[in-house]
This record gives sequence, structure tokens and C-alpha cells, in this order.
Amino acid sequence: MLNIGDRAPNFTLKDKNGNDVRLSDFIGKKVVLYFYPKDNTPGCTRQACAFAGAYAEFQKRGVEVIGISRDGIASHVKFADKYNLPFVLLSDPELEAIGAYGVWQEKKLYGKVSFGVARTTFIIDETGIIEKVMPKVKPDTNAAEILEFI
Repeated sequence: MLNIGDRAPNFTLKDKNGNDVRLSDFIGKKVVLYFYPKDNTPGCTRQACAFAGAYAEFQKRGVEVIGISRDGIASHVKFADKYNLPFVLLSDPELEAIGAYGVWQEKKLYGKVSFGVARTTFIIDETGIIEKVMPKVKPDTNAAEILEFI
């Protein structure tokens, strides 16, 4: 996983409208980049809704919020529409950003070992440097913790 002070790896991924979005498009703005396991699951929905609820405050502070999961574009469209998510959701089925940020990790559930996206948030400064790494975040408090940090 990346550390504070590392340059955030650039990527190009598709948003829910099928448009290419690059991290470098946001140079000059602070970015909250959060990785989550799956659309429409309880924890991921709570986390996304918390970001949506705080989005006006993020915008007021000049901060962009970007969520990334392996889900496809169609899934992101349904997820964003169902919960009125105003921020960018990116699809990463090939693990381009997920792998580059080191959040594709071994998980254990009921003794079964598998790989998946570890719920992790990165705060990236206006020059593309990682300011804060938040591993194993709690879905309900992640957005508030970031606002407090910023």
C-alpha cells in the first residue's frame, strides 16, 4: 500500500457515463480517493451516502470526491441514481488503480480466504502527493473524519 508523501499513481478509468477520467485531471484540487468493495452492499451504500450527505461541504472546501470499485459502468449508474450520489464513481474491473494503490488484498471471512478490495481512503493534495492514508475505514464515519482532517 502507498504511504504519506508518495506521489499518487495516475490512472485513466471510465466514469458512470463512460467518459475517461484521469487523476491528473484534478491537479490543483485536493482529492478524496476512496476504494470500496461493491455497489449496493450495506457498508458501501452507507459510506457512499455519507459522502453524498457531506458533498456540499467538500465542494465548499474545493475538494473532489472520487469512489472506485471493480463494478461495471451499468452498476455505477444504478447505484448513483438510486442514492443520488453527486460525486464521481469510477469503474476499475482490470484493477488498474486498485492494484496501483495496493488495496487488492487478501481477506478472510468465516475462515475462507479470498482477495478483494480493502476499504481504504487516500487524501491527495493539489500537487498529486498523498497527504493521508486511511486503511480499514468505517463506512459510517469516513466522510466526517476526512472533513475533520481537512
